[in-house]
Amino acid sequence: MAKGVARYPFAERATKYARAVVAGRVNVCQQVRQACARHLADLERAKDPAYPFRWDKAKGNAICAFGELMVHVKGKWAGKRIKLEDWQCFFLALPFGWVRKSDDLRRFREVYAEIPRKNAKSTMASIIALYMTFADGEGGAEGYSGATTLKQAMYVFKTAWLMVSLNPEFQADMGLELMGTSENPGTIYRMSDNARFAPVVGQPGDGASPSLAIVDEYHEHPTPVLYDTMKTGMGARTQPLLLIITTAGTDISAPCFDLHTKAVNMLKGTIQDDTFFAIIYSLDEGDDWKLFKNWKKANPNFGVSVFEDYLRAQHNDALNLASKQNINQTKHLNRWMNAGNAWMNMARWSKCARPDLKPRDLAGRRCWLGMDLASKVDMAALVAVVEMDDNESLPVAERKWAVFTKTYLPEETVNESKNSHYRAWRERGLLTVTDGAVLDFAAIEEDAKAFCEIFNVVELDYDPKEATYFVQHVQEQQWATFECVEVNQHAAHISAPMKELEGLVAEVKLLHEDNPVMNWMIGNVVLKRTKLGPVKYYYPTKDSQAAKIDGPVALIMALKRALVNESNTVTQGIVILDWDAEEARA
Repeated sequence: MAKGVARYPFAERATKYARAVVAGRVNVCQQVRQACARHLADLERAKDPAYPFRWDKAKGNAICAFGELMVHVKGKWAGKRIKLEDWQCFFLALPFGWVRKSDDLRRFREVYAEIPRKNAKSTMASIIALYMTFADGEGGAEGYSGATTLKQAMYVFKTAWLMVSLNPEFQADMGLELMGTSENPGTIYRMSDNARFAPVVGQPGDGASPSLAIVDEYHEHPTPVLYDTMKTGMGARTQPLLLIITTAGTDISAPCFDLHTKAVNMLKGTIQDDTFFAIIYSLDEGDDWKLFKNWKKANPNFGVSVFEDYLRAQHNDALNLASKQNINQTKHLNRWMNAGNAWMNMARWSKCARPDLKPRDLAGRRCWLGMDLASKVDMAALVAVVEMDDNESLPVAERKWAVFTKTYLPEETVNESKNSHYRAWRERGLLTVTDGAVLDFAAIEEDAKAFCEIFNVVELDYDPKEATYFVQHVQEQQWATFECVEVNQHAAHISAPMKELEGLVAEVKLLHEDNPVMNWMIGNVVLKRTKLGPVKYYYPTKDSQAAKIDGPVALIMALKRALVNESNTVTQGIVILDWDAEEARA
């Protein structure tokens, strides 16, 4: 619904929306502001003859005008023409209006849209599907709506099918045929050029050559198989488009979170990809989800397709039922939330990522190694905590630390595990996999030795469970000149360094190399609280067997010992830095 908005040409409405957002007249999150600022900056760059892209208003107008020829398929508006909101003009016009100066083909080949539920994602995707498959001028176009289940794949496909069915004039003008029925819709096709749009589960069959591929609710995909297959199958097309539409999720090991991270980094300018368009509607860090006004901020179609009474009901559920908080923040505020009472603020953890940081950059600096071996058939982790400041007179509270992570699994565990991301990490060289059914500790020893060759390793800090024999063996090696220190895993000894770690992350003083395995494990840590006498402590745990937290445990142990070494105030093995009075007395 346009709700009385003046009918500017669509491309101009898109740019006007961008200017309003950047000027602060529209309340949106940082990622939307960045997407709008990128468009405005590109408009200025396009004035330079050397800049390879230009803004083609006619092409931006064409997709939006096509969208307003489509009809709603549900509710009281079913069969009535769609009227685009300004944010929808922006979302549609930009991927289609930016073209290459060299050949007028589209600049953007991949679109990532992370938008909360009920904000017309399926409607927007259906408009794009019908336009690209039947109105884009691509001979024999093939469009696919793909997901992990047929039910999910049908959300977008059935919307597109009904758009055609409820619009007979459009169907006749375009020469479209509909297979199936409204209850069980089949392929949409056109005999004159063999163009077709169809649902797909998993991946298309052999010989498929997508000109458009929609990956729906990507956060539910355990592997990137569909995404990768669609992307690699587009090579024969002149200007294909891969469209990913999703809400946020709860599994940061899923491939969607990698794409989310790429989108965030691209929008803030830390990586460059001129063919990738991203839009993320969410909340900013620090926004209080308990304030209902922030729910409007995260939902661009508030009052249009997602209504206030519905969102208020979800808001009240989240306020009154702890079990509803994560799911409602995920689906309606578009926040990546882990199940359980998640410990780490993942947005803050992401701000500490330094992908270009390498161990050799800190050669010779003091280092504490944390090691968690768990069991011989499960994951193990070796974490190096390295001081980044070589000025020993610098107060502890002002120092920065770098974190480097190594993780290990036996081959049988990787092959048999339901955690399919293990296999993806193995292929990317992010996980050390040793032969057989049990972990070969030799691989850990080699990495410990390698760290010793780079850093001045002060200690190897470890949980004695499962590690006694290994530690004894290491101590016998000539290269192992460091001390080996058992770290008590009792909550009274772990609580303080956990809080210190949180503080360092909040102040961006604990930098990490953005290791996806460590990121996943950090997100898995669930906070548990215990009370010993008058004192409350907390400690790390997890909410399922499939979740692993070995890396964070190793990090906490190493950081605890590093801070003990650096602090002048130590009581019972716990660093007293900034705790409250009750904990200080402990």
